[in-house]
Amino acid sequence: MAMAEAHDFTAKVVWTGNRGEGTSHYHAYDRTWEVRTPGKPAIACSNDPRLGGDPALHNPEDMLISALSACHMLWYLHLASDAGITVLAYDDDAVGHGESEPSGAGRFTGATLRPRITVAEGTDLAKADAIHHEIGKVCFIARSVAFPVTYKARYVVG
Repeated sequence: MAMAEAHDFTAKVVWTGNRGEGTSHYHAYDRTWEVRTPGKPAIACSNDPRLGGDPALHNPEDMLISALSACHMLWYLHLASDAGITVLAYDDDAVGHGESEPSGAGRFTGATLRPRITVAEGTDLAKADAIHHEIGKVCFIARSVAFPVTYKARYVVG
């Protein structure tokens, strides 16, 4: 039996919200930051707007649900190709379900992926749909989160 290969993923996160006073008091700083992965464009981010963040920027919760959705999509495309299913287009209106305590502590309680998948004429839609239930066994992100992920796929035959 082959052993699992260990590997690391890196991210450089840089706080950009110092207005000159640092964190001298709660309203003295912005909840902004950037992801600066070497060799890639920077991603400007902020905190959730309910916690004082900029609603025009991505927040950690957006990025987690985006990562989950993207991982699912990439595995779906791979497994569909292996199964002889031709995917012509794929987009997902994923939603993360969360809860916040009065203290401000929060967590995800689940996520629903809602991909709209365009497949080639003559595709067996039951076979195409069954792929979603295999992805949780292989998707790095789905295997790493501590909340249930459900799927509500819609199909367009094109």
